[in-house]
Amino acid sequence: MTPGNPAASGDPAPARLTVGIVSAGRVGSALGAALERAGHVVFGVAAISDASVRRAQSRLPESQILPVEEVAARSELLILAVPDAELAGLVRGLASSGTVRPGTIVAHTSGANGIGVLAPLREAGALPLAVHPAMTFTGHDEDLSRLANACFGITAADEIGYAIAQSLVIEMGGEPVRVAEEHRTLYHAALAHGSNHLVTLVLDAVEALRQALAGPGLLGQQTVDDQPGGLPERLLAPLASAALDNALRRGQAALTGPVARGDTAAVAAHLEALTAAAPEIAAGYRALSRRTAERAQAPAELRELLEDRQ
Repeated sequence: MTPGNPAASGDPAPARLTVGIVSAGRVGSALGAALERAGHVVFGVAAISDASVRRAQSRLPESQILPVEEVAARSELLILAVPDAELAGLVRGLASSGTVRPGTIVAHTSGANGIGVLAPLREAGALPLAVHPAMTFTGHDEDLSRLANACFGITAADEIGYAIAQSLVIEMGGEPVRVAEEHRTLYHAALAHGSNHLVTLVLDAVEALRQALAGPGLLGQQTVDDQPGGLPERLLAPLASAALDNALRRGQAALTGPVARGDTAAVAAHLEALTAAAPEIAAGYRALSRRTAERAQAPAELRELLEDRQ
């Protein structure tokens, strides 16, 4: 194996890599910590904002904070953990500067992109990987434990690349999942729909519950306020958790409630109450109920009720 060229030996799972990370955001710092636990050495990170610097110092205390070019030049495994919108520009800049050595494994963490975005570096001799953890990151301690149970969507140029990506993910405790280059956007859209929109749905439900539960509670019970973790959240949590678990384990059979039962009167009452409380939440309820009605093949009367009234 030549220095700085871990792929040259044909070994798909280098035992110990010198890792550089751009940048030390929530994702990059979590991956760096996971790779260090697996025995790799994160020698340096690029961190610009104060928050990134603090995160790097906390999660990767033995790593140096260095300019991007120096991180790229010294890496055997270079992880590009920048926002999707910044990735292409960063890749072009690194390629034009010539700082990434031939044979360097370059992995980005973008869900929406495959390896096409890494083409300028691949042309310069880098081994391109797309390694996307299908997990939400908060910047807190739970990120690392969640990472260990997450699936990673991986895309590579060839079977050697897939073997390397698979080995790295397994070392971090995750489960690698192969995603074809042409399906990366669909893959990312599905994950965004199932996670980001779930947050919106839950927060809308919590907001409606806060209004429904306003007023004096039972003796000794916490007063309902606008702070997270209160009575509305505790009321919703077991139900939402059970619904998610049932959907993932039982599929369509998990669908319950008034729309699935075809209870037009109940749905109409819901819409009336939600419109009075928060019209924007009512609009979201109507849209999701319409999609639920399609899945449940609800009666025509209910579908008609759920049509947009604009």
